[in-house]
Amino acid sequence: MDGFITVSDLAKTYYIDERSPGMWGALRGVLHRRRRAVPALAGVSFTIGAGAIVGLLGPNGAGKSTAIKILAGILRPDAGTVTVAGRVPWRERRRHVAGIGVVFGQKSQLWWDLPVAESFTILGAIYRVDQGDLARRITDLAALLDLGDLMARPVRTLSLGQRMRCELAAALLHAPPLLFLDEPTIGLDAPAKLAVRSFIQDLNRRHGTTVLLTSHDLDEVETLCPRVLVIAGGRMLLDGSLADLRRRVAPAKRVTVDLSESAEPPKHDGLTVVEATARRWVLEIDPRRLPTPKLMAVLAEAPVVDLAIAEAPIEQVVARLYAEAA
Repeated sequence: MDGFITVSDLAKTYYIDERSPGMWGALRGVLHRRRRAVPALAGVSFTIGAGAIVGLLGPNGAGKSTAIKILAGILRPDAGTVTVAGRVPWRERRRHVAGIGVVFGQKSQLWWDLPVAESFTILGAIYRVDQGDLARRITDLAALLDLGDLMARPVRTLSLGQRMRCELAAALLHAPPLLFLDEPTIGLDAPAKLAVRSFIQDLNRRHGTTVLLTSHDLDEVETLCPRVLVIAGGRMLLDGSLADLRRRVAPAKRVTVDLSESAEPPKHDGLTVVEATARRWVLEIDPRRLPTPKLMAVLAEAPVVDLAIAEAPIEQVVARLYAEAA
């Protein structure tokens, strides 16, 4: 894998002022300020190749947004090295921002009282995009993101889903090879989320755009990202696929067994009976102690007419990983 993005031993700490409650606490805080160190990133390392879509996962406060801001050149780390397309983001900020697009789900780069089209024109001038190229890109992005009826409307009149489609277009007006998406579908309804997901996939497929995505929507991550980076407490917990994550945490699988007649459920190490009725068992299986071939052997004597094995929901898998790291 080529190092389009290379991060090594990245560290960033924030300092929070603290004081005791009440008037006397406020007075003591003025005279004797107390500060508490909160590490946001502590030795994070990873490499991302050009053209990849990678998900960055973690609970609130894990350091995801801090990592994105450092990669975008907004923040300077306390320690570690970062290169993005050969650039050090915070040292070569002007050249760097010309090659990236950034969308923060809760912040806008559009002008609130201006029509969307005017915001695009201003952004094109800021990025020094040739006017002919800008017009073509606006036309293409408006078609892909279905912005036709929105272009003449002030940004403040748009719904959240409409605005986020416009934010995506704004981030891509200068055709950056790298796109950072920080919670891009937060607060969107299902149709808007599907539209944004489809656009990201199409952008990557057509143009080879590299995408680094943070999201709490694990369905979104599972749909878009063949690879995930999981961090918690500022440290890397996992770098791999969601299948790797399932194998590492290995939570119980849910097995539903339909029977032709009433029977007692089996007893075996690694098997827990969740529910047992006259014609159905619902079992939980620990695949580390009872893999599928052994499960079939355990059920061989039972009057089974149908069997369904379901993976644990990805939310449960990720929650278990966070719990192990706590």
